Amino acid sequence: MDNRPAETPPTPPATEAPPRPRRRWLGGTIALLVLAALIGTAWYLANRPPADAAPGGRPGGGARGPGGPGGPRAGGGGSGPLVTVGMAVAKRADIPVYLDALGTVTPVTTITLRPQVSGVMTDVLFTEGQTVKKGDVLARIDPRPYEQALMQAQGTRVRDEAQLEAARVTLARFRTLLGQDSIARQDVDTQAALVKQLEGTVTTDKAAEGAARLNLEYTRVTSPVSGRVGLRTVDPGNYVAGGATTGIAVITQMTPIDVQFSVPQDRVPDIERRVAQGAKLSVTALDRTKASTLDTGVFSTLDNVVDVQTGTVKAKARFGNAGSTLFPSQFVNVQLLLRTVEGAVVVPVTALRTAGTGNYVYVINEDRTVSMRNVKRGESTVESVVITEGLKEGERVVTEGGDRLKDGTTVQLPTDAPAAPRVRGGASGARHGASGPRGGASGPRRRPE
Repeated sequence: MDNRPAETPPTPPATEAPPRPRRRWLGGTIALLVLAALIGTAWYLANRPPADAAPGGRPGGGARGPGGPGGPRAGGGGSGPLVTVGMAVAKRADIPVYLDALGTVTPVTTITLRPQVSGVMTDVLFTEGQTVKKGDVLARIDPRPYEQALMQAQGTRVRDEAQLEAARVTLARFRTLLGQDSIARQDVDTQAALVKQLEGTVTTDKAAEGAARLNLEYTRVTSPVSGRVGLRTVDPGNYVAGGATTGIAVITQMTPIDVQFSVPQDRVPDIERRVAQGAKLSVTALDRTKASTLDTGVFSTLDNVVDVQTGTVKAKARFGNAGSTLFPSQFVNVQLLLRTVEGAVVVPVTALRTAGTGNYVYVINEDRTVSMRNVKRGESTVESVVITEGLKEGERVVTEGGDRLKDGTTVQLPTDAPAAPRVRGGASGARHGASGPRGGASGPRRRPE
């Protein structure tokens, strides 16, 4: 008999339980149900009936007819809300036709003040930025060398004039002797030639004297024009050369002053036609923001060529610039008044719309409906546009909110009285009346003792 203990079978190794697909499916189903419940709740809150909509026999409940809440509004052209639009009345007005351009202020005259003679500058008699007049002395050059040159030229002239006078006396004496047959004709002719020679010498001396006097005057540097002096480039005590390119300063004429700008080539015939009629076209210079007027001038001329790169023609206008509001090389906005359209039917620019068929406006009828009407536009300004065909004076047009309109839509104007608020007198009264008898029921209930 075998008394050995029975061998225990080996325990199999522990293994992880496989995932249960049923739990995973159940969790996904619950999540979908929760999401559907949330969506349903949100839809109900967004589309639930108003508080005064009671079912069946309650006051204010039941089906709602036209004009009531939920039904089509009276004159609304449908079940949607009324469209509030802006409105303007077509009227007659005079519309100025402007040509807008960007211009550059150009001085009529710009002078570089250069000395005519060389020498040491002894005095500078102007202040930078000073306004000077024509003929004012602005600087002086040491005149002493030129004074000496003038004296030398005068002395030479006086000497040669004395020699000429002596030669003339001798010639007169020779002619007397020739009449007495006491001298040869050759001597008379020689003396006459000497007189002519001395006359030429005296003429040359007079020219040299005049040049010396002119150089002496050039030592006083004067202003050739009236204008504003710029910054000086030479200080007193420096040697300056006659005709130096840098000069002493630059003088710019400020009054009058020109503005150069460009106009489209298509407008050139209109400008030339107005100029041929003798009209003086007014030109206004505005600042960079077009907020203030700098000065008002008159159109001057057009250039004789078209810029092939821009398709424009250069033009020029002249301004008085009495207040010095225009500064050389300043950029300004230019408005050229070409003509004025008198008695035109105008509407705001916002009333005009464009489609594939052309321009149109929405006209407001008496019953508050709108009609789309094709029109033809004319000249325009920043705020108004001329309607040449399709609209009459006094008709009302839509200026704002036209993107939400179509032909036949009923609109509401800002001048109309706002719609009366919904009165819940019937429903709420009924509810209050019903709640009166049920006041005890609606209040806190007493527990039976």
